[in-house]
Amino acid sequence: MPTALIELTDLGFAWPGQAELLDIPAFTLQPGESLFLKGPSGSGKTTLLGLLGGVQKPNRGQVRLLGSDLATLSAGARDRFRVDHTGYIFQQFNLLPFLSVRENVELPCRFSKSRAQRASQRYGSVDQAAASLLAHLGLKAELLDRRADSLSIGQQQRVAAARALIGQPELVIADEPTSALDADAREAFLQLLFAECREAGTSLLFVSHDQSLAPLFDRSLSLADLNRAARPQEL
Repeated sequence: MPTALIELTDLGFAWPGQAELLDIPAFTLQPGESLFLKGPSGSGKTTLLGLLGGVQKPNRGQVRLLGSDLATLSAGARDRFRVDHTGYIFQQFNLLPFLSVRENVELPCRFSKSRAQRASQRYGSVDQAAASLLAHLGLKAELLDRRADSLSIGQQQRVAAARALIGQPELVIADEPTSALDADAREAFLQLLFAECREAGTSLLFVSHDQSLAPLFDRSLSLADLNRAARPQEL
């Protein structure tokens, strides 16, 4: 068995003064795997994603990414580890409106030397990496120097995906990124995302309410089933 990319063991988390929000005995994500994680409201989705990114630390148990226990790292080291190894596609995309499309995509490489090096090794330069990813994701070259806030929702989504993928992070986390698209556009975007992840060897953790997308992935799970704290208490 290959070493898991993500490994959660006996994970527990509670906000101060509140009941335990997460109680996950075990969870793994393998290198190169695409996983659909159904995350209904109240299941602890947002908190889990924060723990995977090292934004929060667990109260107990381990969050291991690439073999490193995130809880043992300082806050600064967790930030560096996150930008080096994880790309995010947010529900609202979180593009910087005053930057161009190209500048938004290249942002991770400004904060991570390792991603800048990987982008340059694969494409020749960070600039060419951004242009190639955007082209593969269906964005026309004439849009690269446009402000991000001048784009349509579908175009912004592709920019967000290219930003997450640039520099070949080992993990891409997508949090409800297709909620504003119709069914045909959702599936078309996912097929492009899968193709880029396969080419880069990147694992994809895709969180959504939309169960209809689950068959497109290697594996699907419900966070409500995974998280014992979200289950109704037996009488």
